[in-house]
Parts: sequence; C-alpha cells; structure tokens
Amino acid sequence: MTDETPIGAATRVRVARPSRDLAAAERFYVTGLGLDVLWRTTEHVPGRHDLLMVGPRDGAWHFELTRDPERPLDPRPTVDDLFVVYLGRPVDEAVIERLIAAGGRRVPAHNPYWDEHGVTIADPDGYRLVLCSRTWP
Repeated sequence: MTDETPIGAATRVRVARPSRDLAAAERFYVTGLGLDVLWRTTEHVPGRHDLLMVGPRDGAWHFELTRDPERPLDPRPTVDDLFVVYLGRPVDEAVIERLIAAGGRRVPAHNPYWDEHGVTIADPDGYRLVLCSRTWP
C-alpha cells in the first residue's frame, strides 16, 4: 500500500447485492459453496433491510445479500456479473452437484474463457459464480 492508494491486500471488502430470497441465497452460498454465515438479520424492522453476510470466517471479504421487505428490488444481473473463485485445481464435480442441489443452475459462460478454465453456476437470483481451475495472479 502506498500513500496515494489507501487499498492494500489486507483491506476489508464487502460486495452487496439485492436478493429475492435470503434463505435461497444462504442455501446456495453456505450449503452449496461452503461459505460461513457471518451475520444475519431478518427481524423485519420498519425502514431497515433484512440482510445476510456470507464469506470465509477470517477472510478480508464477504458478500452482503440484502432484501428490503417494504420495497423489494428485483435483482437484474447480466451475463457478465461474475463472482470468480480461483481454485488452482480442477473443479470438483461434487461441488457442482452440491451447488445445483442448493438452488443453482449450470449455465454457459458469456465469455468462453470461463468455460475453458472452469464452470459457471447461476445463483438463485441469477448472478453467476465461476469456479475457475486457474490461479490468480
């Protein structure tokens, strides 16, 4: 990290997305992918969002999936809204089967690179998870 850039390798990152169904999202990302529930609130407090935070327990990043029960948003993912996980090894078929059983569906990638080097699974809201057999960087 330099004085000009306040972001470094240990900087905490949160990616937030709307979800139609937080229970379905939890099944996909926790039961299917194996992430941990870091925080959950579904108390339906007026003026507040319900949310689910998932990620690795000691990771520097997590997903925040939100739902406003008073004004729900319909997620509008595109074919290029990707969450890419670099595994550094071939994708285990058991993980693919678990993700599908947890509400995902295998889809062809918009960019053929991802089909060549991994597997793309749409989550219950239509966002795409790519399990990539390559490493990064």
